[in-house]
Amino acid sequence: MDNYTFILRVFFSILFCFAGIMHLIKPKIFNNFIPNFLPKTAVNYVFGTLEFVFGVALLISNLYKNASLGILILLVIFLPIHIWDATKIRPAIRKKWIANIRIPIQFLLIYLVYNIYISS
Repeated sequence: MDNYTFILRVFFSILFCFAGIMHLIKPKIFNNFIPNFLPKTAVNYVFGTLEFVFGVALLISNLYKNASLGILILLVIFLPIHIWDATKIRPAIRKKWIANIRIPIQFLLIYLVYNIYISS
C-alpha cells in the first residue's frame, strides 16, 4: 500500500469515527438534515454506528476494502440529502453558501474514498 492510500485511510477513519460519535452523543445536531418522514432518533443512531464502525474498519488491513465500500455507499446516500438541504430557504447548516459548497465537497469525498477502494 502506498503512502497516499494510507493517509486517505487515516483521514477518513478520523473523519468517520468523529462523525459517528457525534451522531451518537449529539443527535439533535443532525435532526434538521433528516427528512421529517424518517424516524430521526433511529436514523441518527443507525448511521452514527455505521460511520463509526466503517471508520475503525478502515484501519484494519483485511477490512478496509469493505469499509471503504460502505463509506462510499453512505456518501452516495447522503448526497441527495445535501442537495435537498442546499435547496431549502434556511439550510440545516445555517448558511446557504456552506450548504452549496458541501455538494462539490461530497463529490470530492466520494472520489477519494473510491481511490481507497480501488487500491485494495
